Amino acid sequence: MRNNIHLLLLILLSVIVRVHAEDRPNFVIFIADDVSWNDLGCYGNPAARTPNIDRLAGDGLISNNAYLTASSCSPSRASIMTGRYPHNNGEASELHRPWAAHLPTFPELLRANGYHTAQAGKFHMDQIRQDDGTRKLDAAFDRAEKQTKVPGNSGGHGNWVTVTKERPRDKPFFFWFAAIDAHRGWDADDEWDAPAYGPKHRPENVIVPPFMADTPETRADLASYYNEVTRFDHFVGRVIAELRQQDALENTVVIVMADNGRPFPRAKTRLHDSGMKTPFIVHWPARITTAGAVRDALVSVIDIAPTILELAGVAVAETMQGVDMLPVITSDSPVRKYAFSEHNWHDYEALGRSVRNASGWIYIRNARPEKAWLGPADSVSSPSHQALQKLPADGTLSPAQADVLLEPRPAEELYFTPDDPNQLDNRVDDSSNADVLSELRHVMDRWQTETGDSSPEKYTPDFYDRVTGYTDSATGKPVSQVRQRQYRDVPGADHDADKINLPGPR
Repeated sequence: MRNNIHLLLLILLSVIVRVHAEDRPNFVIFIADDVSWNDLGCYGNPAARTPNIDRLAGDGLISNNAYLTASSCSPSRASIMTGRYPHNNGEASELHRPWAAHLPTFPELLRANGYHTAQAGKFHMDQIRQDDGTRKLDAAFDRAEKQTKVPGNSGGHGNWVTVTKERPRDKPFFFWFAAIDAHRGWDADDEWDAPAYGPKHRPENVIVPPFMADTPETRADLASYYNEVTRFDHFVGRVIAELRQQDALENTVVIVMADNGRPFPRAKTRLHDSGMKTPFIVHWPARITTAGAVRDALVSVIDIAPTILELAGVAVAETMQGVDMLPVITSDSPVRKYAFSEHNWHDYEALGRSVRNASGWIYIRNARPEKAWLGPADSVSSPSHQALQKLPADGTLSPAQADVLLEPRPAEELYFTPDDPNQLDNRVDDSSNADVLSELRHVMDRWQTETGDSSPEKYTPDFYDRVTGYTDSATGKPVSQVRQRQYRDVPGADHDADKINLPGPR
């Protein structure tokens, strides 16, 4: 009799655990590499071919005001993982540098609380090793598929469906699916699978942003970029189809986003919307019941970590500076007044900060105004940037094109995005905007002080040529052969900003 009671209790316990696991939502984040928010069909680009993402948006919601904390690959992704601003992650505020191992990530906390966690695709983040030689990042994932290339596919998504199929079925799950698409290299052109992806994009059909020269070289460059966006979309669709087949899609929170803007002039590395605004599509049939909903409330990507943890019933780490955005998702109720972003060294010396308010104003502070804000080296060396440089410097450049090469730049910029979506009309000297300028200056000062931000005296210098990109303009040789590369101090280091948890104004 006692054995029967014991067996019955075990059965009841297993049922309770299983029901609890089924109640907790699953999570999938699809993160594209170097894709601007307005290069998806659901954001109004008539030339983009993203049917799977568009379908998710049509059944779920899109955000019109989601912003990254950095328009730079690894600083942006590390910030999402830790729920902290880049300068509060230590060295990771700059490209390809590690963040402090004492900072927890939300996948690590999910895994410690019963979630199956998996990563597949691009993952060029690291953490400082601890005394015992381990990394906390190793504790974040049950399964890590860091191999980004499979036969015929170098886009980083070759293992996504396999990871989805092979997940344990008795646990809720979190997947971090990161593509290499659409980073430069354009390998999709050589690996194109027409039956799967459809026809390649034609140069005559692409949308040339006003910041670029409308030349055949630029159009061909953009067509290759569009191809990679379409390939990313295809693999998003394949994962969604697999989840639907598993009957797991209903209670899965799917997020589609990017780490920074397109790798073209005046996009990637910019604090303007062209670099810092991210597509943000959320699909969750169990809770999002109004198909095609649009959210206008302000969102920062550091809000992802606390939101997922709250939904999973996991305590939010005290180190996380974001805020739960569930009210935005469910009803477009505001959760923040301000969204902050930063740009630090990425191939070239830089240090800039921005703050956006809920009314559509953006204030930019540039600590390196003597330098042009060119973008990364692979953009500078691209056909699109080189075509722009060849345009005559005789006053015929449009304001948008001239801004790419502007040197020196203003130390402060102020824009009202509803009237100026490309942020070209700098209103910092317009006395009619004195009140909002004063407000955003004050908010920026407070944020930098409370979060321990600073401008290093020994900053990391340029690694690449500012005219040609990867080739030294004086010698014609690869830059790596003629320049010494040396990392220097990072912002916030003198204040131990990686130990500061204050979020600043929100």
